[in-house]
Amino acid sequence: MITYEEIRKDEGIRTYIRKADESLAALGYTEHSFAHVTKVAESVKYILETLGYTPHEVELGQIAGYLHDIGNLVNRVDHSQSGAVMAFRILDNLDMEPEDIATVVTAIGNHDEGTGIPVNAIAAALILADKSDVRRSRVRNEDKTSFDIHDRVNYSVKKAVLKINEEHSIIKLKLTVDTHYGSVMDYFEIFLGRMILCRKAADMLGLNFKLMINEQSLV
Repeated sequence: MITYEEIRKDEGIRTYIRKADESLAALGYTEHSFAHVTKVAESVKYILETLGYTPHEVELGQIAGYLHDIGNLVNRVDHSQSGAVMAFRILDNLDMEPEDIATVVTAIGNHDEGTGIPVNAIAAALILADKSDVRRSRVRNEDKTSFDIHDRVNYSVKKAVLKINEEHSIIKLKLTVDTHYGSVMDYFEIFLGRMILCRKAADMLGLNFKLMINEQSLV
């Protein structure tokens, strides 16, 4: 089986991720490079391991998490579908088993809130991991006076923690938001669709999804 570590070390894949992020940078989007995809892969691992999925399923989930945004190389529009097609070719060329390719491709093709549906556990874990990566370090714009709403929302989040409770009945996204840079309403304007998809993903995993926001003015 192709492993997550092998995928991470593949120079061709690293090139696709880097160039996809460069395209998004040109469009003014937040960071979608190695920091993001690695964090997503780690969060997918946490979710699936905590819920008792097999090591093989966890490995596939991490691979999906690492590859999920390569479709931005083609275009931001429909990037989940583009990324799924790219992932198919990459994994097929690496001789991954068709069953495993299908699982990874399905997850990648369903991670975006515009068209995504948590059709299986790995797709659900990817959705939750991707949408919970909100942090100040994703903002590229260094001029706070020219922040758009996406910059304000990400820059405002001082801390984001995704946690499953001990009973494995609830998954919580806890945010600490600095209201000096953006309001909680800004967050909901941008992320409402994503949070609805997260609720559906949690339901697929047999969990309730809860969003907790702690407002602070830290300046």
